[in-house]
Amino acid sequence: MDKTAAGWLSGFMGILIFSGSLPATRVAVAGFDPLFLTVARAVIAGILAGGLLILFREKRPLRSDLVSLAVVSFGVVIGFPLLTAIALKHITSAHSTVFIGLLPLSTAIFGVLRGGERPQPVFWLFSCLGSAIVAGFALAQGDGATSVGDLLMLAAIVVCGLGYAEGARLSRKLGGWQVISWALVLSLPLMLVLSVVAMPQTLPEMSNPAWLGLGYVSLFSMLIGFIFWYRGLALGGIAGVGQLQLLQPFFSLVLAATLLKESVSWSMLAATLAVVACVAGAKKFAKAAPPVTGAALSR
Repeated sequence: MDKTAAGWLSGFMGILIFSGSLPATRVAVAGFDPLFLTVARAVIAGILAGGLLILFREKRPLRSDLVSLAVVSFGVVIGFPLLTAIALKHITSAHSTVFIGLLPLSTAIFGVLRGGERPQPVFWLFSCLGSAIVAGFALAQGDGATSVGDLLMLAAIVVCGLGYAEGARLSRKLGGWQVISWALVLSLPLMLVLSVVAMPQTLPEMSNPAWLGLGYVSLFSMLIGFIFWYRGLALGGIAGVGQLQLLQPFFSLVLAATLLKESVSWSMLAATLAVVACVAGAKKFAKAAPPVTGAALSR
């Protein structure tokens, strides 16, 4: 298997793993407080990541890389897990999947800002249209309790897009799995302190589903999924493999419907399809159009 094909396969595995994150979080927050769930998953994954770095004798990142690693930690280790955990106290995982459809677009926008690219004007048209579809869907759902979860999910998508883009950029230098591992290790001291402070007194009484949810988001969503994902980005290319995120909403909806028995309405599915279409269009025009050469003008 060549490098590009291996990258696509690895990226696809990462997306499959990430697709279970919201359903697993939904199960976990039924027992755990969102803050404890966030710090506990980071602690478990951080300890394992530190062991991997020691086992493979990875070199420490340069001081100049620490700011980027801190951004990755803020986005995907702390921000996205905490915001989605709180959001899923208000909305179902199926409902939240509509917002996941915006994640590739959020990543692309931060890729533009961090990478200095100049997308074509049509890119911003698709971007605004996709955002309008999500906002319209959220408003159509009704009550004020749901709007709280919607706002939290939008914030989660923003910080996760930032973390994905920064991590993808840094993976070219440090390597795929090393980026998330160093980000987890960097945040580990703070997460350890917060886990002790936020630890519930009823910890031994938690239900088995809640423990299983914590185990999944700690091992798979927080570490193993990123190992596949960043490896895929490094081998297959960020722009190409990144489009695999478009499949995540569909996998998440299937899991929410089959495992959690949540209702997936036609309007929810239609909104997800519309958002995915907008993101696909935005991806197509994310790069600046090539300049017109003299040879082309002479034709």
